[in-house]
Amino acid sequence: MAVLAAPEAVRAGATVYGFADDGEMITIRKGTNNFIVRSDDPNKAGFEVVCYGVDAEPFMARGRALRAEGLNFGEVLAQREKEAEWGELKMPNMGSILHIYSGQEASYNPATKAIENAFYRYVIYMPGATTESSGYPTKPNGEGGHPWLMYPGLHRAHIMLSPVKVPKKDN
Repeated sequence: MAVLAAPEAVRAGATVYGFADDGEMITIRKGTNNFIVRSDDPNKAGFEVVCYGVDAEPFMARGRALRAEGLNFGEVLAQREKEAEWGELKMPNMGSILHIYSGQEASYNPATKAIENAFYRYVIYMPGATTESSGYPTKPNGEGGHPWLMYPGLHRAHIMLSPVKVPKKDN
């Protein structure tokens, strides 16, 4: 199920992370390309699988380590911000993308090998980007489906893109 977050062309060679029964993140498969996918965490509400490039792994791994130390979401953000400012935390490359396939009511159907009731969104890392440097607005525009800049000026600045599902028309 984890590879379904990745572009089809890279799925077979991606490193796959999953979760042991005790909730510890484990490596299920060592990859042969520059992509990492993470399975859904069965201990969290909702459903989420992700894919990102290996350049983002130091950033992701640091977040996991801080959460394992007991830091909450806000504390993790603050600590990574400090470490990025000090040059101690390697940030994802400018333009690196995070693929997120998720939903509160989503689930994996083993019979069809498909994720149901989920949607994609994409995060394109732009550390330090601002509206002035990027040209992106800092708020979503209406129904979504267009890019906007989240956390402008910060280490975790990124372009957020949540495609809108267009209803299919009967022929």
